[in-house]
Amino acid sequence: MASNMQGSLNNNNKVVLHNNNNDVEQQPATSLEIIETKKEKEEDFFDYSKRSQWLRAAVLGANDGLVSTASLMMGVGAVKQDIKAMILTGFAGLVAGACSMAIGEFVSVYSQLDIEIAQIKRDKERVNNNINNNNNSDEEDEEEEKLPNPLQAAAASALAFSAGAMVPLLSASFIREYKVRLGVVVAAVTFALVLFGWLGAVLGKAPVLKSSLRVLLGGWMAMAITFALTKLIGSSAL
Repeated sequence: MASNMQGSLNNNNKVVLHNNNNDVEQQPATSLEIIETKKEKEEDFFDYSKRSQWLRAAVLGANDGLVSTASLMMGVGAVKQDIKAMILTGFAGLVAGACSMAIGEFVSVYSQLDIEIAQIKRDKERVNNNINNNNNSDEEDEEEEKLPNPLQAAAASALAFSAGAMVPLLSASFIREYKVRLGVVVAAVTFALVLFGWLGAVLGKAPVLKSSLRVLLGGWMAMAITFALTKLIGSSAL
């Protein structure tokens, strides 16, 4: 009986050892599964900070077009009640601002592109063995795909600025009455400011209320300051 128990214990020990060996053999497969799971989680996870470039070029560009064009129109409206002068001023601001945004964005993003390309070249020169070269080839391709495109950024900035500038232009185009026209421009710009602030907050996963209020107050201040200073200078002896 004792010998049978010892035999069963030995058999159990053998089974345990055998299971341990199987566990050791399965460790590499388990590690691969963990790595694949991590990759899947990384693919499912979206880094909202990567949207910053397009948010800056689109939402902020539209906000710049809205505020600058509306401020110009309000400034001219402070000293001239003629609708033609107001519309022409807004249109000139749209064209000049869109060109300025596009050129500035192109130069800025192209400078960033040069820096990142130079860094990629330095990284390639540091790699000396073939194994690292093979492993890093995919990473280098991914880095090149993530490089910014100056033309796309410039076009996005110009289109976004133009879209924002069209709001005050369209709102003032069909209203002859001076005071009503100013009120409609302010109301339309206010609505667009809240919309742009909300859109930027939603896309960037930022606080909606704080972002909308910040954009709204900034736009109001720009229009009020431009209107007041132009009215002051226009009514003076200068």
